[in-house]
Amino acid sequence: MPSLIDIRRRIRSVKNTQQITKAMKMVSAAKLRRAQDRVIAARPYAAMLERMLANVARTAGGAEETLPPLLKRRPEKKILLMVVTADRGLAGAFNANVIKLAQRFIEEHAAGEVTLELMGRRGRDYFKRNYSNIAGEHTTLFLRTVEHQAALGIARTVIDGFCAERYDAVYVVANYFRSVVASDLVARRILPIDLPQAGAESEYIFEQPAGQLLDALLPRYVELQVYRTMLESSAAEHAARMTAMDAASTNAADMIDKLTLNMNRVRQASITREIIEIVSGAAALE
Repeated sequence: MPSLIDIRRRIRSVKNTQQITKAMKMVSAAKLRRAQDRVIAARPYAAMLERMLANVARTAGGAEETLPPLLKRRPEKKILLMVVTADRGLAGAFNANVIKLAQRFIEEHAAGEVTLELMGRRGRDYFKRNYSNIAGEHTTLFLRTVEHQAALGIARTVIDGFCAERYDAVYVVANYFRSVVASDLVARRILPIDLPQAGAESEYIFEQPAGQLLDALLPRYVELQVYRTMLESSAAEHAARMTAMDAASTNAADMIDKLTLNMNRVRQASITREIIEIVSGAAALE
């Protein structure tokens, strides 16, 4: 049976850990609020761009051979997979789920060549040890507020690779923010672009030919998809970490209660033993 001093030392250690987890929960809650605001602000712009792109594409029309490069489909023999994880851990299964889905994607496309574009230190550390075909890696993206310029640089690299036919398709694996307690783990294709379905017809007056406008809008659409994915992943990460730290704080409180109960039992047993020794000694003197 552990001594009273050992139990007290363990209680003190658990209390110190609980203070850390509570502080991390508060930090993640503050960061989540800002990240969630950015995600919500980006969604209407994305929806408007999708409607505009659909209407311009319908007006532009064109045969298969005259389609812009970002719309052309090819047999998917060479695939670029963008894996978006966090730069830090302590977020529950957030990073592990993304890595597992990426591994499953690689296995399902084993007949072709899958190249990885890694965003986030956790995914980079894992695949650097277990996979050799890596095109690029981007760390420290999520240690601070997600920057639009960083997303633009990654998107332009991806677009250049697809247009140069180094890749036949580009997919992304990431967590998309849904709520504080849930996120959607998604593997989706971003290139070639699947044009959104046009809604109600809108009449546009074009200063330039619709085809030229379509050529200009398509790269912006890809850039937006990459930036939005990073925003969604950042918000989902903070939500996962806040939930994980809340669970850790609750578990620490339960452990403190159990250790305190055990400490009281040990102390009571010690007092009882001392009383028995005193009574036994007094009885022996009679």
